[in-house]
Amino acid sequence: MISGKARLAGVMGWPIQHSQSPRLHGYWLDRYEIDGAYVPLSVHPENFETAFRALPTLGFAGVNITVPHKELALKLVERVDPTAQRIGAVNTVVITDDGDLMGYNTDAIGFIENLRQGYPTFKPDVGPAVVLGAGGAARAVICGLLDAGVVDLKLVNRTRERAETLAESLAGFQAGPLPSAITVFDFSEIDEALDGAHLLVNTTSLGMDGKPPLDICLDALPKAALVNDIVYAPLQTDLLKSARERGNPTVDGLGMLLHQACAGFEKWFGVLPDVTDELRHHILKGMDG
Repeated sequence: MISGKARLAGVMGWPIQHSQSPRLHGYWLDRYEIDGAYVPLSVHPENFETAFRALPTLGFAGVNITVPHKELALKLVERVDPTAQRIGAVNTVVITDDGDLMGYNTDAIGFIENLRQGYPTFKPDVGPAVVLGAGGAARAVICGLLDAGVVDLKLVNRTRERAETLAESLAGFQAGPLPSAITVFDFSEIDEALDGAHLLVNTTSLGMDGKPPLDICLDALPKAALVNDIVYAPLQTDLLKSARERGNPTVDGLGMLLHQACAGFEKWFGVLPDVTDELRHHILKGMDG
């Protein structure tokens, strides 16, 4: 039950029916017995600016932003966190005490926290990281890796020009004692990129339900390298299955969804939630339904 004092948050997207965020945040609201609600907000792109600017008037504590509104939200917020600025998109918005819209992006930290929870012995600064893809998800993943201390990053994409543009915009970030270096490879050069890698991450939609498969050979990848796929439908993609069969440790993509939600929940409702096995099962059950 909620009262007239309930804190209100939600997720804005188009379409929004597929979003697991209401189920996720609803679970935490119940678990921590918080007087609050988290609602899906299906907003057509033509109406997004009007709806977005109305959030303070409607009494929202904040919202998540999902496709296709993340880039536009960055342009509309009054204040923006430096990480969101670097990633070029906003996925979490907080209404400040003076009514401003403050934009954040929690995908990068969500990605890193998923790796840390799924494979606690992983050390990002030990060796090269290979990232497949050069879209918005890749930008968030690369920012997370650079922030965590990766100094040698290999970016593999079918469209080289797009990958080079992304690399140029992010290269040279001072993650630790040494500046980061990003090297671009074509997919035809995948063996060279994988040779000696410590981490392989797929940020493309290839391998997702309803999408073409991700067709790569892992022979050049060291068997000690950690393999992660940010795709979580299916939970065990062909990439992860192939990696496990050859002895590589793997981490699935569901945890990134769960961990990226924690910061927003804390800002809106005042409690930093836990990501547990019970929560994973709860979200997977909703996906199956």
